[in-house]
Amino acid sequence: MPSLDIENHEDLNKYLAESHRLGNTKVLSMQNLPGGVSNRAVLVHLDDGRSWVLKQALEKLRVAVDWFSDPQRIHREALGIKYLHKLAPPGSITPLIFEDFEKHILAMEAVPQPHENWKVLLLQGEIAQNDVRQFAEILAAIHRNAWEQRRTLKSTFDDDQYFESLRLEPYYASAAEQVPEAVEFLHDIIAQTRRQKITLVHGDYSPKNILKYQEKLILLDHEVIHWGDPAFDVGFSMTHLLSKAHHLKEQRNTFAQAAQFYWAHYFAQLQNVEWKGQLEEHAARHTLACLLARVAGRSPLEYLDAAQRQVQKDIVVQIMKKPPHEIPSLIEDFVGAL
Repeated sequence: MPSLDIENHEDLNKYLAESHRLGNTKVLSMQNLPGGVSNRAVLVHLDDGRSWVLKQALEKLRVAVDWFSDPQRIHREALGIKYLHKLAPPGSITPLIFEDFEKHILAMEAVPQPHENWKVLLLQGEIAQNDVRQFAEILAAIHRNAWEQRRTLKSTFDDDQYFESLRLEPYYASAAEQVPEAVEFLHDIIAQTRRQKITLVHGDYSPKNILKYQEKLILLDHEVIHWGDPAFDVGFSMTHLLSKAHHLKEQRNTFAQAAQFYWAHYFAQLQNVEWKGQLEEHAARHTLACLLARVAGRSPLEYLDAAQRQVQKDIVVQIMKKPPHEIPSLIEDFVGAL
C-alpha cells in the first residue's frame, strides 16, 4: 500500500490489520477530522473502548496557494509528544500510541468526549479566566522546564527546518513580500529569531490546537516544535487573542483583558530563567509580526473579512514605526486603534 491515504477508511482498516497495530481488537468506526491544513487526521474507535487519532503529514498543504513541506515532519511531532509529556503540566498532552516511519503516520490517544475546541468557544465569545490561566501555564511550563533541561534537549530539537518552511517563510517572509512598509521590521525579526536559540518552542501555540475536556486544556499539533526563540510562541498565541478582540467588537474589552492576564500570568511562571528580562520586548515585536502575518501572509485568519484584514494591516504597520517595548502597552495600542 505505497500511497496510503488514511482518509480512505477501507485502506486504513487494511493497513491497521496488516501492520499488526490492532492486536485482538477490531475497528468499530472511523471519522475524518476537519480543520487541519497540513495533515490528514482520522478518529478511530476500537471495540475495546479505546479511541485513537491517526495523523498523516501532507506534502502539499490544503491552502489556496502552493505551500509544501516534507512529510517527515510527522516524526518531529511524535518526538515532541514524547518529550512534552515530561515538560507540560500533567494531562495536557495526549499520549503517543505508535509512529510509522515509512507511511509518515502517527497515532495518539484521542481526547475523550465530550470535548470542545477552544478556538470555537472563543469565537462564540466564551472566554473563561481559568482557560486563559491554563493556556499561560502550559506554555510557561514548556519554556521553563525545557530550558532547565537544555543540556540534553537542545541537541534533540536543534533541527528547525519545519519551523522555517511552516512559519518563518509563509508567515513573516510572505507578509514582507505583500507589505513593503514592513519589510525592514519583518526581515529584522526573521534574522533575530534565527539567532535566538534559548528553549523549546512549540511553534503552533494556538487556540485551534487546544481541546477543552472537563475544564482542562489539552494541547495538540506539535510538528514545528524546535529549539529556538520563546518570544515567537508568545507573539503567535497573543495574536489569536487580539485578532479575536478585533473580530468580536462587543467583547473587545474582555479579550483585551484576557490578553493582559495571559501575558502577566505566563511571565510570572518564568521563575529563575536567565532570559526572562529580554523576553518582553522580543515578544512584543513577534506579536506585531504575527498580527500582520495573519492578515497578509500565506495563512490568513479565516474569520476576519477583507475589510478587517485591511484595518489590522494598517494598524500594525503604524505601530511598527515605533513599537512598544512592553506587552501591556502593545495591547492598549492595538485595541485602542481598533
